[in-house]
Amino acid sequence: MVGNYERIVNRIAESSGNTVANIEEKIEEKRLKLSGFISKEGAAQIVAAELGISFENEKLKIDELLPGMRKVNVVGKVINLFPVRTFKTKKGDESKVVNFWMADDSSNIKVVLWDTNHISLIEKGEIKEGSVVEISNGMMRDSELHLGNFSEIKLSSEVLGDVKIERVFREKNISELTKGESASVRAFVVQVFEPRFFNVCSQCGKKVVESEGAFSCTEHGNVAPEKRSVLTLVLDDGTESTRAVLFHEMVKTIGVTEFEDPEKLAFQKQSLLGKEMTFSGNVRQNDFFNNLEIIIDSAKDVDLDVAIKSFEEK
Repeated sequence: MVGNYERIVNRIAESSGNTVANIEEKIEEKRLKLSGFISKEGAAQIVAAELGISFENEKLKIDELLPGMRKVNVVGKVINLFPVRTFKTKKGDESKVVNFWMADDSSNIKVVLWDTNHISLIEKGEIKEGSVVEISNGMMRDSELHLGNFSEIKLSSEVLGDVKIERVFREKNISELTKGESASVRAFVVQVFEPRFFNVCSQCGKKVVESEGAFSCTEHGNVAPEKRSVLTLVLDDGTESTRAVLFHEMVKTIGVTEFEDPEKLAFQKQSLLGKEMTFSGNVRQNDFFNNLEIIIDSAKDVDLDVAIKSFEEK
């Protein structure tokens, strides 16, 4: 599948009259010049700007959107709409925000609305799940599309057929990961930490607070808690290493289940070390360690036949 980086490289090559190979060479030169402290996508945008190519005011597919893009224009179908939330600003004023996911035939993306005029379209039911919307002058923050006062969102007459409803994980090297994106990395497990545990509400799954032996949920009051596990790994793919965090069912999926038997648990942890797997999840910033980590949604053994075929196609 052609990803957003490849799509952008193809666009740059076509618009500039260069070959794809030449554009990729310029991108790698730019990354080397910046000591590798920039993603391929970021370097591609710099190369495009140096060649006099701008993606501003051009209608793009969702899979072509890159972190840092401004004046984004895109059309998509609302596939998941979250409730409007209110919050207090630093000045003490009350404001609103709403998130939804939109999709086209290439991918899907989280959209964040901050302007009250935009939010009112959702509150009045003019924009709802299933609506096809046209967005103008949006701004990419990490891997999310944000709409502010100068942005525009309206119903579109465009008809979209099949759209990418399932979550899209882009194959990346660990060194290329950026905050907020959904990514898939093929890496070795080089460190396994001790599992940690926490309690959640048995009805809604939210974390509960313990006080004097009783467990309280903000929504359901005193409840009988359920014990959940969390496991942290360190992954390395040869380009860099990163922390990966797995919760409960995902912990069991990779074979860590013997929490009550220290000897069996130690054996299961040891069995993971050096194992190569494909991990998929959401990249977030860990403020305590001041680095990126992946919250794992999927972990699979590497299929060598698929890996060989993918390598041959490159």
